Amino acid sequence: MTRFGDFQYLCSNVPSYPWCNLFYHQLQRHSPSTLAGPSANAVSAPVGINPICGTLRSGQGGSLGNIANVVACAVSIIIMAVLILFTNRRKAAVGRIELRHFFILYFLTLPFQLVTTGGFLEQGSSSLTILTAIHAGLVAAAFWTLLANALVATQVVEDGTLSSLIPFHFFTLAIFAITTYISLDVAYTYTSTFGPSNPPQALHSVPLFILTSVWPGAAALLYFIIMIWIVVGVLNEVRPMWYFILAAILFVLSQLDFFLLNKVICKGSTAKVDGSFVATILETIAVWVLYSAWKSITEDSWDDEAYYGR
Repeated sequence: MTRFGDFQYLCSNVPSYPWCNLFYHQLQRHSPSTLAGPSANAVSAPVGINPICGTLRSGQGGSLGNIANVVACAVSIIIMAVLILFTNRRKAAVGRIELRHFFILYFLTLPFQLVTTGGFLEQGSSSLTILTAIHAGLVAAAFWTLLANALVATQVVEDGTLSSLIPFHFFTLAIFAITTYISLDVAYTYTSTFGPSNPPQALHSVPLFILTSVWPGAAALLYFIIMIWIVVGVLNEVRPMWYFILAAILFVLSQLDFFLLNKVICKGSTAKVDGSFVATILETIAVWVLYSAWKSITEDSWDDEAYYGR
């Protein structure tokens, strides 16, 4: 039976699920006999643990790796660079600094995603394991900055001030450090607290599951609830609300694609590509829509008339 905190089903049924890289290294060290099928040979193994479907490592059997998602990540990196530039230009907009940090963190997750799921590095290698742990830390921290943007938008504390930025940066660094450490502990089993999994084939880790699966979903949900309350209840606006609703729908669709259609696309393409590229595209579009929503409820620049009169 699957318990809360088990990654076994995800690592077998969801192609390109990056956190499986951590468990591959753990099993390779403690229970190598558990690795079977396509996972038995680390040189060609796809992302996952004994996956039902997965793209082989690049260069193995004519495989190009997870090429579709590599392209999607590359395009998303360019889009995010543009969004960061646009955000930086809106000097007077409320929450500009905080939103820019969210965009920067999401931007940073993309090259890590490209590497950890692209099929370039050998499964079980130290380089892939460490990069995956950092990737997990960046994802968890990015969702904190997303939620923090909603909290800043309530204007409980003034945005851009030390009272806003100090806790913002403290929790960003803390969540990144904690998630990265736990991820490394799962892979390398430094302590008995976070690993190894018992039984090995369950790929069990409650802290990692909370930080990489439960926390992102909860943070996104709270963000959308708070922002819609601010737009409708406080600002009494309607048009910006539809931006947030559209962003929420795109985010949900990206997750449905990744967890439900991913394997279908993988099988349909005979493991040449999987559905992770669709999820990446939808997530990036959702972030762009969030920028449009933020833009619609903030000022572009300070009103000079407030200082100099008419």
